[in-house]
Amino acid sequence: MAKLFIPGPIDVSKETYCAMSRPMIGHRGAEFEALYASTQPMLKQLAGTTRPVFLSTSSAWGVMEASLKNLCAKKVLNLCCGAFSDKWFSVAQSMGLEAGKVQAEWGEAIPPEAVKAKLEEGGYDLVTLIHNETSTGVMNDLEGIARVVKSFPGVLLVVDSVSSFSAVPVAMDELGIDVLLAGVQKALALPPGLTVFACSEAAIERAKTMPDRGYYFDFIEFAKNAEKNNTPSTPAISLIFGLQHILGEIEKEGMGNRFARHSANNAMIHQWGARHGFKNFAPEGNRSVSLTCFHTPAGFDQSGFIKTLKSKHGFLINGGYGKIKGLTFRISNMGNETRETMQELIDAMDDVLG
Repeated sequence: MAKLFIPGPIDVSKETYCAMSRPMIGHRGAEFEALYASTQPMLKQLAGTTRPVFLSTSSAWGVMEASLKNLCAKKVLNLCCGAFSDKWFSVAQSMGLEAGKVQAEWGEAIPPEAVKAKLEEGGYDLVTLIHNETSTGVMNDLEGIARVVKSFPGVLLVVDSVSSFSAVPVAMDELGIDVLLAGVQKALALPPGLTVFACSEAAIERAKTMPDRGYYFDFIEFAKNAEKNNTPSTPAISLIFGLQHILGEIEKEGMGNRFARHSANNAMIHQWGARHGFKNFAPEGNRSVSLTCFHTPAGFDQSGFIKTLKSKHGFLINGGYGKIKGLTFRISNMGNETRETMQELIDAMDDVLG
């Protein structure tokens, strides 16, 4: 099996798998409540919140769609700049919601001033933002956009931090984010199937007024169960064992050290790309620190490069996604990677390039 340097799922450590293989426990008892409670302190620190962090047995898209269901009473503004942020707009439409969007070109960031101009048109009560657009390697100006949204009373902000959570600081409470969500298969370096998310008091109060929330993704049910250190429905217990382990490793490393490690690993890939003449797809100042998206130069055999890297060295990177498939390729540096493991990848890529 190849070691994954794709933008997710990413490589999972043997220690994490070992933690996940602990004997099964019931989810309606003291053992599970203790397990759930043990995840809260570090999850809250990573999210920059004093609010409870809920555990949803789903991909991030479950909670992304749930945010629309729980919080959009009038009209949602989707901030679009890549495959996943664009999809949020189409999902809103598929749910029959009134939706507008700010559309940036793929490879560009969302301008906060464009968000302000759109909200000034009126009628919106919800904004969705993908902090780190995994398809393009663009990291949006979360602070600037949050400041704009919070200047409009009654407008809530939902932030997908799927490929930035635990790789960079996020200050949910300070920025006034109303829902912050992340899948665990990115920088948290777990297998897919679990999403962590937190809701502001304003989000919970809005959800209470929504009559058709359903059950599985009802934010009020999550809040009620969290008071008892539990989940509304049967949770992915093995994944939560793994999450407990990862959070313990983050605590030992220290959040500041973790953020610095991701930044340094990311810089190594940027330097490698520059050395070979690969242009970064994301603009200076808005580049992800958890993955890198490069333009594919004319005449470059991207498919052959990726296949040879896998067959000869056992490392897997990704081609482009969506409408930039074939035009770009992406390399992850998130999770458990170190300077040494990134150098192994770089040496292997150098060898393939000859």
